[in-house]
Amino acid sequence: MKKVFNPPSVRRPFGNYNHGLLVPPGASLLVTSGQLGIGLDDRIPADVTAQAELCFKAINAILDEAGMSFADVIRISGFVTTREDFPAYMAVRDRYVQNPAPASTLLIVGGFTRSEFLVEVEVTAAKVM
Repeated sequence: MKKVFNPPSVRRPFGNYNHGLLVPPGASLLVTSGQLGIGLDDRIPADVTAQAELCFKAINAILDEAGMSFADVIRISGFVTTREDFPAYMAVRDRYVQNPAPASTLLIVGGFTRSEFLVEVEVTAAKVM
């Protein structure tokens, strides 16, 4: 369904992602808002791993409700507040990534709406229905 683009004239991806994906005509597109590491009980875990898990679980629920899965994700955008959180975030992210790996961006940001938040994740998914 999706065509992967990693041209030889561009450095290979640093991790579990592709530089580009082409979605076929007729695919339904789902764009999520950024999901934060907060539970239904309004609790915010103190560490980035637990927060990232909550982000990806929320995204999984949104995908499921749309009749999609992580296999349909074509782009992941992650935002963390410190460079030291990259490995923990990536470990969680890579448990959810499926082939072909999506395009991906990871940014360090100055913060979120509340200082307790350490990570935010949003995805774009496409699927021929």
